[in-house]
Amino acid sequence: MKKILMVCESFTGGVFAYLSQLCNDMCESFDVYLAYSIRKQTPGNYRELLDRRIHLIEIPNFGKGIADVFNDVRVIKRLRAIANEIQPDIIHLHSSIAGGIGRLAFNGKNIPVLYTPHGYAHILMGPGVKSTIYLAMEKILGHTDHITLTCCESEDTEAKKLCKHTAYIETGINLRELSAALDGIEPVKNERFTVFSLGRICKQKRPELFNRIAELVPEARFLWIGDGELREQLTAPNIEVTGWKPRHEALAIAKGADAFVLCSYGEAIAMSLLENMHLKKLCLVSDTMGNKSVIRDGANGYVCDTAEDYAARIRDAMRHFPAELPEAAYADVLRTYNTDVMKETFVRFYEEVAEMQPAPHEMAINSTGGGYNA
Repeated sequence: MKKILMVCESFTGGVFAYLSQLCNDMCESFDVYLAYSIRKQTPGNYRELLDRRIHLIEIPNFGKGIADVFNDVRVIKRLRAIANEIQPDIIHLHSSIAGGIGRLAFNGKNIPVLYTPHGYAHILMGPGVKSTIYLAMEKILGHTDHITLTCCESEDTEAKKLCKHTAYIETGINLRELSAALDGIEPVKNERFTVFSLGRICKQKRPELFNRIAELVPEARFLWIGDGELREQLTAPNIEVTGWKPRHEALAIAKGADAFVLCSYGEAIAMSLLENMHLKKLCLVSDTMGNKSVIRDGANGYVCDTAEDYAARIRDAMRHFPAELPEAAYADVLRTYNTDVMKETFVRFYEEVAEMQPAPHEMAINSTGGGYNA
């Protein structure tokens, strides 16, 4: 079988969920190697969640970032040694740090190199000095021979501003696992119309905007399932911060709520959004990378610009709930945003890329209409 070397520094959260699913799905068609580092947030049972056929290669100190030059040089040498030993047919880099160091380690002239940002850091972090630095790095590394493989069309649009070769494959959720997790879970009952968000309370998720939306709709109940460093920004009297909850409790809260708000600076495609589309929640999202690829305003949810936009849509839904929108969102997940479709598309894509010689600087990626494009 063809060999794929996956490289991931940020082995946590949504990247972990995405990559573990992808590696497991590719084992039947490819010989999969995973070079990774451990973070505090990496699940303690991560080995149990990965197929035994995956070759695991831990890289200590990979997670120090790109500011420690001497450590970066050591990691680059280690990655090159791994590739020399394995002789992969494809190298696939996941997230910003692995994408930065990996594109310095491999020139892409002999082995095709793919880079998946999982949401560009300079967009996800919002305005600031750090974002400016990350953007500058992406522009410089965009001149290397590689394909930037994004998770949706709007992220692909951003990629085209930064590099020559791009493609996208839509992210999906595992419907069988989600259905199994939902079995037997009773929804939490609410007396008032309930709007919620989910995840870490950090700059990317714009808690100050969520707070303003709640202030504008005091008659509704607002929940934030999760916690984080910006919790103090959620001050509206009708907001409740639940803290981190076990998955079954979070799903029970979500099942009982009416609307899901994702007002972030940007996403690749948020797993939480796809799950709530499957739960048939009314989804209101920011008009930004990732979100606007999945939610089509007025067709399967609402895309909003300002707190006033969100508030107006919520008030309208409280008067007359647009049930046809969540139904359309649910249908989209069944048709497109699931791991069965994602698996088939990735197999085709990897096979096509592995056959391309020489590597990206002379190749053309053809659209097949099967979920990826270029």
